[in-house]
Amino acid sequence: MAETVVPDLTAPPARVGRDRHRGLELLRATEAAALSVGRWLGRGDKSGTRDAGQLVMEEALVGMPFDGRVVIGPEGGNSNLAPGRRIGVGRDRVDLAIIPVDGLSLVSRGLSQALSIAAAAEPGGILSPPPVAYMHKIAVGPAARGAVDIADTPENNLRRIAFAMDVQVQDLTVIMLDRPRHQTLLERVRSLGIRVALISDGDVGAAMMAAWPGSGIDVMIGSGGTQEAIVAACAMRCLGGELHCRPWVRHEDEAVAVRAAGLDPEQTITMEQLVPGRQVSIAVTGISGGGMLRGVQYHNWWAETHSLVMRAQSGTVREIRTKHHVALPPEGARRVR
Repeated sequence: MAETVVPDLTAPPARVGRDRHRGLELLRATEAAALSVGRWLGRGDKSGTRDAGQLVMEEALVGMPFDGRVVIGPEGGNSNLAPGRRIGVGRDRVDLAIIPVDGLSLVSRGLSQALSIAAAAEPGGILSPPPVAYMHKIAVGPAARGAVDIADTPENNLRRIAFAMDVQVQDLTVIMLDRPRHQTLLERVRSLGIRVALISDGDVGAAMMAAWPGSGIDVMIGSGGTQEAIVAACAMRCLGGELHCRPWVRHEDEAVAVRAAGLDPEQTITMEQLVPGRQVSIAVTGISGGGMLRGVQYHNWWAETHSLVMRAQSGTVREIRTKHHVALPPEGARRVR
């Protein structure tokens, strides 16, 4: 007769990483922000959209089981999530990068690709933004890791990326912000016969699309916000892609500030330098539909969100669809618990 083994229930449990559920905890905040902001889609009110996202995300983060220090927070409005703010009710110290709405103009104009994003890492794991408003960026997926060098020309970068991906350069699709400052870059990319997708806002999502299978995007290139570059680096660390940046110094005051911060204005900054932490987690929820995530869908007494929760240390990527019975009357809410 086979021997029965009785487990020792007095033994201490296996040690589990303290950051195991950070992404799932942050998901509650991005879902809440997306559910609120989704109501503003196409209403032409950027300030109302911004304030709705900031208020709801702050309310969600206040009760989180960590001691969070905001490193990157939303700009403008009356946000209480400014850099330096501590938020949460736990003891586990983390650094936070928060963008309640990546793509305010996308939401106000009723366009796709708007996201709600929150990232966390151990203290010191997320770089405070360099003292410049914008950075030059190039992002690719796992297949083209090691093929980019932002100090080189766009043409050489795109040829190396195509070689790494085992495709013709004309097979690539590049995404960039539709800005007057990109006109020369756009013409150089088009001269190679490459397809170009132009977006009006949301360059964190654009960088992520370059690393997301099936998005139809191979490369993100151009200049965009410095804070967005760091949040995009959090996502790329988890997705296995690569992001290179360089400060865009527009005048001498910025050059002086960059040097005072210990940086070379011509220096290439990698995603590992932007986000040096090992315990990086990020939650991303779609607000309006796009190439990665569906937007919020509202139904009779319930709503549905589509999100990603990712962790760099393990490479785990969770795709989560959630039903929220947020609109149920009290008696109905009790029935579905």
